[in-house]
Amino acid sequence: MNAPLAAALARPTLRSRAPGLLLAIAIALVAWWLGRLLPLIGGPVIGILLGIAVRNIVAPDARFTPGIAFAGKQVLQWSIIALGFGLSLTQVAKTGLESLSVTLVTLTVAFLSAWALGRWLGVHDKLKILIGVGTAICGGSAIAAVTPIIKPDEHDTAFAISTIFLFNVVAVLLFPLLGHLLHLSDLGFGLWAGTAINDTSSVVAAGYSFSHAAGDYATIVKLTRATLIIPICLILAFAVAAREKKMGATDFSLRRIFPWFILWFLVASALRTAGLIPVAIQPALHAAAEFLIIVALTAIGLSANLRKMIASGPRPILLGLGVWAAVSVSSLAVQLLIGQL
Repeated sequence: MNAPLAAALARPTLRSRAPGLLLAIAIALVAWWLGRLLPLIGGPVIGILLGIAVRNIVAPDARFTPGIAFAGKQVLQWSIIALGFGLSLTQVAKTGLESLSVTLVTLTVAFLSAWALGRWLGVHDKLKILIGVGTAICGGSAIAAVTPIIKPDEHDTAFAISTIFLFNVVAVLLFPLLGHLLHLSDLGFGLWAGTAINDTSSVVAAGYSFSHAAGDYATIVKLTRATLIIPICLILAFAVAAREKKMGATDFSLRRIFPWFILWFLVASALRTAGLIPVAIQPALHAAAEFLIIVALTAIGLSANLRKMIASGPRPILLGLGVWAAVSVSSLAVQLLIGQL
C-alpha cells in the first residue's frame, strides 16, 4: 500500500471518503428503484444484497474503504435520526397501551429464545443479539440501530438482515391465511401481525391483505413496537460499557460508547409530535430516511465477506426461524389469555 493511501485510511477526509461513498450511493439508487418495483422485498434488502454481490464479485480496492466505512456507520446513524421525523409519539400512545402486554411478552420471548436457542446452536453472541433484536422489534431498522453499539462484523449484520427478510416474506404469505383459518378478528390479527412480523412494510402488506381495519391497527402497533428500540439501545450501550470497564479497557469511555444518535432520534420525534415539522415536507423527510438507510445497508453489504457468511452454515437461519416461531406463538397465546382474539 502506498503512503498517501495509508494516510487516507488512517485519517479519513471528505476526499478520501468520496470514492466509497459515491459507490454506495450509486448502488443504493439502483436498489431504491428496484425496491419500488419489488415492494415486498424493499430497497434496503436489495441494497444489502447488491452490496454483497459487488463486494464478492468485483472486490473494490482499498481506496473505497474509508467511504464505505463512513456510509456503514455514520450514514447509518443519520438514517435512524431521520426515521424519528416520521414517528409521532402521541399517535401511538393509545394503541401502545392497548398492545403493551403482548408487545412486552413477545419482546421477552424473542430475547430469551435467541439466547437459549443461539447457545444450543453455537451461534456467537453478537449475531444472537442482532437476530433477537431484529425479530423482537423492527427487523432491519432495529439491527441498524444496535450495530453502532455492539460493533459486529459486517458479514454478521448482513447475515442477520437477510435472515430476518426471509421470514418476513414467509409471514406476508402465511399470516393472512392462518389468520382466516384461526378466525381471528380484525383487531386480533392486526395485533398479531404488528407484534410478530418484523419489518414495517411486511406488517403493512400482511395486515391489509387480511382487512383494511387489520392493516390500520397492525401499522400503529408496529410503530409503537418500534419505539422500544430506544430503551434496548440504551441497555445495550450500558452493557457494553460495563463489559469494557470490567475487562480493564484503557480507552474505556461511557461518552464514546453512548448511542447519542438515539437522543437525536428522540429530538426528531419530539419535533414531529409538537407539530413543528410542516406536513408538506414530511413525505420528503420519510423518503430521505428511507434512502439513507438503503445507502447505509448497501455499504454494509459492500463490507460483507460472503465466504464467512457461507461458513456460518445453517445455524443462524435456524436461530431466526426458532425465534420468529416463538414470538408468533407467544403473541397469539397472550391474546388468548387476555381475551383479545
